[in-house]
Amino acid sequence: MKTGILTILLLFLPLAGYGESSKPIQIGATVSLSGKFSEPSAMVRDGYRLWEKQINQRGGLLGRPVELVLYDDRSDPETAYSYYQKLIHQDRVDLVLSPYGTPLTLQASQVSEAQQMVMLACAASGKAIWNRGYRYVFGMYALADRYFIGMLDLMARQGHDTLSIIYEDNPFNIDVADGAERWAKRFGVAVVLKKSFAPGLGQLRTLVDDAVEKNAAGLILSGYPPEGYRMLELMQAVGWRPTALGMTIAPIHPDFFRNAGPIAEGIFGPSQWEPDERIPFPGTTNFIRDFKAAYHRLPSYHAGSAYAGCQILERAINDLQEINHARIRDYLSSLDTVTVIGRFKVDHQGRQVGHNPILVQWQNGRKEIVYPTKMQTAQPRF
Repeated sequence: MKTGILTILLLFLPLAGYGESSKPIQIGATVSLSGKFSEPSAMVRDGYRLWEKQINQRGGLLGRPVELVLYDDRSDPETAYSYYQKLIHQDRVDLVLSPYGTPLTLQASQVSEAQQMVMLACAASGKAIWNRGYRYVFGMYALADRYFIGMLDLMARQGHDTLSIIYEDNPFNIDVADGAERWAKRFGVAVVLKKSFAPGLGQLRTLVDDAVEKNAAGLILSGYPPEGYRMLELMQAVGWRPTALGMTIAPIHPDFFRNAGPIAEGIFGPSQWEPDERIPFPGTTNFIRDFKAAYHRLPSYHAGSAYAGCQILERAINDLQEINHARIRDYLSSLDTVTVIGRFKVDHQGRQVGHNPILVQWQNGRKEIVYPTKMQTAQPRF
């Protein structure tokens, strides 16, 4: 089988249970089976897969079985764009789900918007997605510019008042960096270094040297997992680490401590949700249990959001009793509900405004929620 194209008909139940004339409802998306997005995208894929299995066990949508049609976008935006064209114009899927990440979702949503098809952006938080005047794309995540509010608040409370920011030059990570800079100013934390790097690893050593020279109390690295792990390797090589170290994406993965090694201890990471049964959202406990049973690992927030996005789409279609994208759009625009990962409510542009990020920290080899206070499973450590 070619690695560039993968159509996954996952956990599909026999049509006999639905009647011989039941045509499957096809739902299309791309996933990143390779490339820099492969780690979080695998969680998104598995969140979709779990929902597909469960909804078919419940009798499907509108009495019809559900069939996922997934292609491997290889973490490449142009490939994602091409496959969404194929899904909509050639495969003629009934519904679409989003790929992982802002760069790919920007491309995929161009295609879905042009055809007036609803897309729940289950795994993207860059502002650029919602700054285009689109009417059919809706966010699940708190926006990227709010990711490090918790870390900066905690730093300020502890008197750590200087910060360096290193970020990858793409829309999502630019939003994270710009937001961190604004929130640092509000908390009285001085940004002494703010530099970007191009995709790839060539510039990171120079940026580590710059960060060592500034020796700020805090460092925020906003990049995708390959760059994050490389940055940690370089910091270990020079024997330097700030008092507070925060990273996007990589630290929320269940295998982060094993992959990063001892340097992972104490690292902060922004998260949209955590697989902790003490978080009292409806269905959370069952979702964690079912995901572990299916995939033999804990879900990350990427899996939780993908699953929650499918649940919201299911609710809209069941309530409307038809697949009508204009009606689904209007339904989602006015929806205010709580999913397995928390509140869902969007503004007039489709941006998520009901959900807020949390902050985790790796302590003694496990993730703990350290912000906000009402959700803490442990006190933050510096």
